[in-house]
Amino acid sequence: MTAKAKWIAAIKIWIVIYPSITSFLYLFGKPLSAIPRYQRTLVLTVLLVPWMMFAGMPLLEWFGL
Repeated sequence: MTAKAKWIAAIKIWIVIYPSITSFLYLFGKPLSAIPRYQRTLVLTVLLVPWMMFAGMPLLEWFGL
C-alpha cells in the first residue's frame, strides 16, 4: 500500500468514525455514565467496530467516497 493510499484510507475511516463516535456518545452517553470508564470503552467498541465494518464503511463506499 502506497503512502497516498494509506492517507486516503485514514481519511475515509475518520469520515465515518468521528460522526459515529459523536452520535453513539450522544445517544448512549448518559446511560453509560453510570459504569466505569473501561466498561464504557468496551461497550462503545463492541458497538462501533461492527458498525464501522458492516455499515459505516460500506455506506461510504456506496456513496462513492
